[in-house]
Amino acid sequence: MKLLGIKIIKVIALFSVLIFSILMLKTISQYTSFDKNIGFLAFKQQVVGNPYWMAFFYIHIFSITLCLLAGLTQFSNRFLTENRDLHKIIGKIYVYNILIINVPACFVLGLFSNGGLIGITGFLIQDVLWAYLTIVAVLSIKKGNISRHRTYMILSYAVTTTAITFRIVKNMFYNETRHDYELFYGLNVWAALFINLFIAYLILRKEALLPGKINGGKED
Repeated sequence: MKLLGIKIIKVIALFSVLIFSILMLKTISQYTSFDKNIGFLAFKQQVVGNPYWMAFFYIHIFSITLCLLAGLTQFSNRFLTENRDLHKIIGKIYVYNILIINVPACFVLGLFSNGGLIGITGFLIQDVLWAYLTIVAVLSIKKGNISRHRTYMILSYAVTTTAITFRIVKNMFYNETRHDYELFYGLNVWAALFINLFIAYLILRKEALLPGKINGGKED
């Protein structure tokens, strides 16, 4: 029953990420016009004239979906068993995407985040945590510690998908007539991070109870 429950949770989670990744692609497609007064950019008029900020913005939005989709394939035991070489290639794409492209881009974007000091602090902490978790996952697999690698990759992906959780919470609870936008935005940054890390914690805790999965850093 525990195994079935975890599989159901994983299927729901993966399906949700896939659906919202597709929806994000639709949202991102509007920026291919490079119009500075559409979507999110309409709320960032104070910085759209900064070519460096705009460059990092486009780098981030046009690469993050690849990061989301690459991560989806990394947590299936069947996929890992049957496609080890492909798993490594996709894993490298995920890691390079985060560490070389998105961590630097998001750090710059975070400095100019909405949500005031609460939002800026939240985004910068997310960015540092994102880099840390991903680096530890890479170092762990290089040392042959599969269990630790899997743990930190799940935590890394939890941070990767905070953008999705952020939008879900905003669409479900934000009311412009009742909430202060800046305060809600800042608190939502933190809420998305805590929600995702808590879900990752539940998955890791449940998996630790399963026999024959990963034991002592080596697969049984």
